[in-house]
Amino acid sequence: MPPDIKITTELLYKSALVFALMDAVYISLLVWRVKEETYRRLKWPLVISAAFVWFGIWSWAIGNFWETVYSYVFPPWAQTWVPWIAFVAAGIVALGLWALSLRIKGQPVLIYCLLGGVLGSLTHIWAVYRGVVTKPPMLQGASPFGAVAFAFFEYIFYWCVILTLALILDWIRKKLKRRPQ
Repeated sequence: MPPDIKITTELLYKSALVFALMDAVYISLLVWRVKEETYRRLKWPLVISAAFVWFGIWSWAIGNFWETVYSYVFPPWAQTWVPWIAFVAAGIVALGLWALSLRIKGQPVLIYCLLGGVLGSLTHIWAVYRGVVTKPPMLQGASPFGAVAFAFFEYIFYWCVILTLALILDWIRKKLKRRPQ
């Protein structure tokens, strides 16, 4: 990525709006199509999907933005280890989100996705504290609140994708189970 690219507050808010619109459609479809009985079966497919999706996201992010962003926030060893840490942590977090979404009164798919957004905001509050909007030149001057607001909607989208992949894994499992031996 060219070093002169600038992430502005305006760009963060516009991106948050785009993600919010996509999330509204995506969540509506998931809530409509995924019944609680199905969702309850997704415990381990969610763990597996989350581990691989977050490994991929962090591998891509570190690979493309280490010099411009992440080297300002993480220690040098993180360039190698963050994707692997994300792999393990995301599986554990997915399990926690799944369990929590079933314990909170309401529609578990909606709760799961919204909890994913809250998680995104929390991780970006930590990143703001570590200097993500003050240290990297491409983010200097961007609003900390804009970064946290963007993360909420960005992460909802990621957790919707994870849920979709878990549904596909569950569908494959059911097909294989019905297959004659």
